[in-house]
Amino acid sequence: MTEDSASTGGVTRRVRVVLVDDHRMFRTGVQAEIGETERTGVEVVGEAADVDQAVTVITATRPEVVLLDVHLPGGGGVEVLRRCAPLMGAVEDPVRFLALSVSDAAEDVIGVIRGGARGYVTKTITGTDLVDSVFRVQDGDAVFSPRLAGFVLDAFASTDAPPVDEDLDRLTQREREVLRLIARGYAYKEIAKQLFISVKTVESHVSAVLRKLQLSNRHELTRWATARRLI
Repeated sequence: MTEDSASTGGVTRRVRVVLVDDHRMFRTGVQAEIGETERTGVEVVGEAADVDQAVTVITATRPEVVLLDVHLPGGGGVEVLRRCAPLMGAVEDPVRFLALSVSDAAEDVIGVIRGGARGYVTKTITGTDLVDSVFRVQDGDAVFSPRLAGFVLDAFASTDAPPVDEDLDRLTQREREVLRLIARGYAYKEIAKQLFISVKTVESHVSAVLRKLQLSNRHELTRWATARRLI
């Protein structure tokens, strides 16, 4: 921890945190690692496993910092950020988001930063460094795992607006999730289980994606996604 977040006589600062991750065991591990408030100054005030739960818990508890996984049932971390935009933009006591994900893909990093997250760290981070990152985000700093900062710098280095992929923009967040999993070779049943939706819903999303992208089958879809480095 930083010197201003703790002292030798005990923790002098507090930060209220919500954990958002669809794996209960991971949330339990993070809670055990950083949630001993008297030692770390971190008070975990809520948990959530999907987008709807996250929005409900964050709105109810108004934490200073949310530790947000990128891939969540219901639309992903970007959808949580979109729906919590008023809380992030509050003049007094804004809610700040720190992405905590197993993914180190440039697309995921840039997506949540554009969505309003203040930083992005991977799940290889130590408990001590995670606590430090939470306090830094509470202070309004931007925090990144070392390699990931380069993605953000590259993405925002140009003064020109980033290129817009009009085809991709036609898809909803859930359709993009299904597209990515189809392109990775997942069967409909596997996708349904991972996204907590029915096989019929998966089929509907695939049909919508094929229609919007004017593609004929999943093989063309895979080539399309590969060409855009979405896999």
